[in-house]
Amino acid sequence: LKLSRLGVPVVSAVAGPAAGIGCSLALAADFCFAGETAYFMQAFVNIGLVPDGGASWMLTRLVGKARATEMMLLGERIHGPKAAEWGLIYKCVADGALMDEARVLAARLAAGPTLALGLMRQGLAEALQSDYAAALQREAENQRTAGNSADAAEGGASFVEKRKPVFAGK
Repeated sequence: LKLSRLGVPVVSAVAGPAAGIGCSLALAADFCFAGETAYFMQAFVNIGLVPDGGASWMLTRLVGKARATEMMLLGERIHGPKAAEWGLIYKCVADGALMDEARVLAARLAAGPTLALGLMRQGLAEALQSDYAAALQREAENQRTAGNSADAAEGGASFVEKRKPVFAGK
């Protein structure tokens, strides 16, 4: 729950098996990378238990009920390429490039307007549980907050001055 409430984007990189709670933790990230030989598995059916870590909530939203059912009730491995094809993860990359790709994206996000990114993350999470009117209201509130930030001022100034912005996360 704490991971989902962080005020900044989260990047995960899976280099091998992500099973059970490890699968749930990896998929809780905003951007989940996987190597080609990595796999995701909800193995609980194999030991007479049920998924945890929010898997039933998360998987149905990521891949739909049919594929979530497949993962949970059959307990089979979903390898990196298939996970990307399904939309379970952000991207599947060559095993040797995994950490570099994840770090490049993490650095890009960290150099961005982190206050606004955190508000976007919050809005996306709340949109899954609210109606259209509530989403519009939340966007207006978040726009007000972001619009009054130092990062928004820097973004506007850099646009006018035709230069790359230097965000401070404030």
